[in-house]
Amino acid sequence: MQRPLHEDFLLKETNPHLGGGKITGDRLTSTYDLVEQMQYLYVRVVKAKELPAKDVTGSCDPYVEVKLGNYKGTTRHFEKKSNPEWNQVFAFSKDRIQASMLEVTVKDKDFVKDDFMGRVLFDLNEIPKRVPPDSPLAPQWYRLEDRKGDKVKGELMLAVWMGTQADEAFPEAWHSDAATVTGTDGLANIRSKVYLSPKLWYLRVNVIEAQDLQPSDKGRYPEVYVKATLGNQVLRTRVSPSRSINPMWNEDLMFVAAESFEEPLILSVEDRIAPNKDEVLGKCAIPMQYVDRRLDHKPVNTRWFNLERHVIVEGEKKKETKFSSRIHTRICLEGGYHVLDESTHYSSDLRPTAKQLWKNSIGVLEVGILNAQGLMPMKTKDSRGTTDAYCVAKYGQKWVRTRTIIDSFTPKWNEQYTWEVFDPCTVITIGVFDNCHLHGGDKAGGARDSRIGKVRIRLSTLETDRVYTHSYPLLVLHPNGVKKMGEIHLAVRFTCSSLLNMMHMYSQPLLPKMHYIHPLTVSQLDSLRHQATQIVSMRLSRAEPPLRKEIVEYMLDVGSHMWSMRRSKANFFRIMNVFGGLIAVGKWFDQICNWKNPITTVLIHILFIILVLFPELILPTIFLYLFLIGVWYYRWRPRHPPHMDTRLSHAESAHPDELDEEFDTFPTSRPPDIVRMRYDRLRSIAGRIQTVVGDLATQGERLQSLLSWRDPRATALFVLFCLIAAIVLYVTPFQVVALLTGFYVLRHPRFRHKLPSVPLNFFRRLPARTDCML
Repeated sequence: MQRPLHEDFLLKETNPHLGGGKITGDRLTSTYDLVEQMQYLYVRVVKAKELPAKDVTGSCDPYVEVKLGNYKGTTRHFEKKSNPEWNQVFAFSKDRIQASMLEVTVKDKDFVKDDFMGRVLFDLNEIPKRVPPDSPLAPQWYRLEDRKGDKVKGELMLAVWMGTQADEAFPEAWHSDAATVTGTDGLANIRSKVYLSPKLWYLRVNVIEAQDLQPSDKGRYPEVYVKATLGNQVLRTRVSPSRSINPMWNEDLMFVAAESFEEPLILSVEDRIAPNKDEVLGKCAIPMQYVDRRLDHKPVNTRWFNLERHVIVEGEKKKETKFSSRIHTRICLEGGYHVLDESTHYSSDLRPTAKQLWKNSIGVLEVGILNAQGLMPMKTKDSRGTTDAYCVAKYGQKWVRTRTIIDSFTPKWNEQYTWEVFDPCTVITIGVFDNCHLHGGDKAGGARDSRIGKVRIRLSTLETDRVYTHSYPLLVLHPNGVKKMGEIHLAVRFTCSSLLNMMHMYSQPLLPKMHYIHPLTVSQLDSLRHQATQIVSMRLSRAEPPLRKEIVEYMLDVGSHMWSMRRSKANFFRIMNVFGGLIAVGKWFDQICNWKNPITTVLIHILFIILVLFPELILPTIFLYLFLIGVWYYRWRPRHPPHMDTRLSHAESAHPDELDEEFDTFPTSRPPDIVRMRYDRLRSIAGRIQTVVGDLATQGERLQSLLSWRDPRATALFVLFCLIAAIVLYVTPFQVVALLTGFYVLRHPRFRHKLPSVPLNFFRRLPARTDCML
């Protein structure tokens, strides 16, 4: 009996005030119709003129201070300039405004104390409102006043208005929420950004042969192999079986290459002189820009490359010019494959690399990241818990990162993003993180953004054109168990441009056709996926601001293939759940055969007689029955997108030691006695799995041995039975045989024996290959 799911871990439907209440009815032209409107006071400081001289030098170093209650933003200052231009925007969240006057002050930067030059005051009640797509508010010149309200020399050009996060000025604005963040790096780290994954290609290197190699020791057969290097990826061919100076391999090596192809492919032919000693017989560097690209399985032309050799002359490497060794290869960038960089279960993109092979998009996915509730304190600041949360969403090649909301356990982002959809059977992943890089975290060394949790939504589970507004639990597995870190509130809409195109997608293979015509091996796919995730995380961590390695790896589910007792148990119970339906049908049929409910059994007899007498009704009856089951289940159809299920994952019932094992490093860092205990436990579980797999193999081998004469008497009996059965079935109408068989199976319990039937006894006596096992 499974425990009911923890109330806190359930999905909750919500009813937020989206798009200023205009979400119902026709679609809005606004790009912010899936989020709640947030009001901001915007101040654009453009420039100043005729500022009075304050210094002894007869000039001034002006800057502007924008002050609203406790919040204060400042522009950069200019050296010795009386007509400065700033063009900076400040945004004050209306939720946090506690003042009635806005004060914009021009000051002169000084060593000791900054001099007051003049100010402009605004009453908040008189500030105009602006709603896009209205044109931006034109800035105006304002005369500066002193503290008494008298006009002084100098004018300031400003624009002040009330707007929402849909305003064009929003992304570039300095936010009052970020008043405590210091430095330009810190400010860059809190802004919202869109990132694009690098375009990845599979590089196939077919090493065919080499000619005229010159090993240093002419008296032995060389053991030659080729080492291929691309960036930090290194692959080797096997040692050539033809041990000569003209070795052959004809072996494929696969790499992941990312545009803009900065690093060349380096092929190095090496001779294994001793177990740990290799001699380089020649090298060549092939720039990736000149490599052929192919879109299908047609072979590309082969090419010969001259090998260069470096010899040591007086301790220095020098290139040997009189050297005629060469290598024969076929190298191409594969455009017909999809480069897998995500877990295959949660792929957000299945298109081939080459753009020429892309199909048209089938729709648009819009996600409004509204807010989060009840976040846990993730770090300590000034002896109290605090969280600086931001979201990252990944779908296809586009990653988005919301702005960071400083020091809040209930952050409100209200940001909306859009993606093109090419396949409905894909998944969008949304993760929530705590920003640890606001106050020089990089310089502090090794600061990592903490994960708060993530949500996955499969697009095929969403109805088209419906807005889903739900609060998703953010669940993270810790060494001490599953923990709810808060909830994230999302609005999701999947709009389909052509229902016919989308339905057609369900008849298409999931991956591009090259994966089926020239499939890659499982081990190849594993190593290539590892290389792809490394390249993506390295490229995104070099962006500005960086999307760090730990975030990219968490979003791409790196490490999900590692052994976990909990996951293995969960998968076992999933299999049992699948077979549960078959077992239930078997039990139901057994009850009918044993006449537990005589009325049902009699009805089954009548149905059976009708189907035997009119066999053409069998298939229509089956399909009609499936249709009726489908219609019957319609009223219990799921109304919510799927979400993390702690019960299904066995996260709530996992033993602490099993969780500790799951979070252990690879290779292990635990003491030997714990490792021994875990190894013994693993052996006992593996033993049980081995027994089950062995039993399945045994049944299959018994079927094979029916005709293999492994047991000559058993095969003779079976062959004789087949001959008699063929003659009987030839002369007896099929309906009679079917009726007799059915009546025999459905016979009353008083005609049954407790012992197994003759066919079952015969089958169990057949030999299997277990006798040959050591």
